[in-house]
Amino acid sequence: MIFWYIMAGVVLAFLIATAIVVVSNVRHRRAVRAAGTAGGIGTAGETGEPAPEEPVPEVPVVEEGAPPESPESPTTRLARLRRRLAASSNALARGLADLLASDRISEQTWSDFESALISSDLGVKPATELVEKLRSRLAIDGVDDPAQAKAVLREELIALVDPTMDRSLHLPADAAPAVILVVGVNGTGKTTTVGKLARDLVASGKTVLLGAADTFRAAAVDQLVTWGERIGVDTVRGPEGADPASVAFDAVKTGRESGTDVVLIDTAGRLHNKTNLMDELGKVKRVIEKIAPVQETLLVLDATTGQNGLVQARVFAEVVDITGIVLTKLDGSAKGGIVVAVQQELGVPVKFIGLGEGADDLAPFDAAQFVDGLLGQ
Repeated sequence: MIFWYIMAGVVLAFLIATAIVVVSNVRHRRAVRAAGTAGGIGTAGETGEPAPEEPVPEVPVVEEGAPPESPESPTTRLARLRRRLAASSNALARGLADLLASDRISEQTWSDFESALISSDLGVKPATELVEKLRSRLAIDGVDDPAQAKAVLREELIALVDPTMDRSLHLPADAAPAVILVVGVNGTGKTTTVGKLARDLVASGKTVLLGAADTFRAAAVDQLVTWGERIGVDTVRGPEGADPASVAFDAVKTGRESGTDVVLIDTAGRLHNKTNLMDELGKVKRVIEKIAPVQETLLVLDATTGQNGLVQARVFAEVVDITGIVLTKLDGSAKGGIVVAVQQELGVPVKFIGLGEGADDLAPFDAAQFVDGLLGQ
């Protein structure tokens, strides 16, 4: 009898140990997937392995001949951006809150505010200039009340973000077709951005064709095809492992022959430390321009990568002429100063903001709306 008790105990211990191992393995796999999805460069930049497939937001499937469902209006999207920024806990938002919450703006308050600006990825030079302008204006006007300083601060922040930059997409009607090249590092949300932008263009009455030139990742091609099916547009793709430049050329040629208004080309996630891949991206652009000019080259950057994103921006700008920036993941975990930093670095505007994974989570950038969000308005 004792023997059977002992055997039962051994079996029970074995079953418990097995369950622990299984649960541990499941948690580990989930953690690895989460880490791979969040990284801007991450292991993909070091090993050259494709980044994890980005989820495709739910978009109502368009039946043949049926108009696509209208996306959320830009005004509503900007309102959501303001709410997210106002509720965020990033360094810039905290620094602004501390400055405006002070009973009296002291020397220490200014010092803390400048430190918050720098730590928000704004950069030392822009941060110092902003503080000097604010101090000068408040001193000249005799303002030391935080409530009165808020209006001055808003004006200076908007000027720093630069509302004079042209943030529209340049899609001349006589381009036939107008070509938009979308570039960026794996994991930034590039392919999803292409799909969202196509959805907006279709809703505005444009005919759109997608070019799946990210042949480096088979999943990216399938993902783009899925986007096309859901919003009712065709996708030009090549065989597995096809030359990206060849696929891009075929897409633009097809768009020209069919009279399509806009051709959106999704490129592979060119890693800034992979010279041959960057050279290939330059080749894609040169081949496209044998048949039609590239009207827009949009660089997709993950706002949470901060200064690392600026490194990527510099290298991409050396290969192709960047005309606009799309900042993704600009919510509570990002640092708002990256908007100013990347614009000053490249001399080109932030044109769109990615708000999340939803089909309508791409908003046109507006300087005043962005600043109002930081100020909690």
